[in-house]
Amino acid sequence: MTSGVPTEPAVLDAGELSSRPELEARFAESAHRILADLVGGGAALGWTEPPSRDEVAELLGHVVHAARAGDAALRAAYLDGRLVGLGYWLRYARPTHRPHADLERIAVDAAAHGRGIGRSLTAALVADAREAGIEVLTLDARDDNAHALRLYRSLGFTEYGRLPGFVAVGEHRYDKVFCMLDFRRQG
Repeated sequence: MTSGVPTEPAVLDAGELSSRPELEARFAESAHRILADLVGGGAALGWTEPPSRDEVAELLGHVVHAARAGDAALRAAYLDGRLVGLGYWLRYARPTHRPHADLERIAVDAAAHGRGIGRSLTAALVADAREAGIEVLTLDARDDNAHALRLYRSLGFTEYGRLPGFVAVGEHRYDKVFCMLDFRRQG
């Protein structure tokens, strides 16, 4: 904060991130901290146990490589030089599905929730998808992640399916909710 006014997050793409060595050098470690903390707290990010540093580094390496090839977009949100969120989409690999991508993950540091960072990341990734010629951007979320589902709906995503009780976390069962943003309908 400066003069009592909250600072806006800087939302960088993969190219901007790699052009800033001071941020790039700490990116994987900072991303690991965010993801491991969120998953450890029960967040629905695709892991039931916090991912290892190596797993996160490998995942991010894959996403950055795909982004350089035009098959992904990565966004990182920084507040005052500290990573507070990240997200990415990946293009579907099958030739018949190449015009489509899946918004794989949006993660915001718990200490930065409520600051509009998830919205900024998601909006930037939606713009990246549109610019990349993606026709349909899909995602899935656990039904108990009501805040994220509201955010996605507010950005134009619509639900197109649901698998009741599909996600098992210990004794708990959650619906898997499928959403899409169809750019073909938006002209």
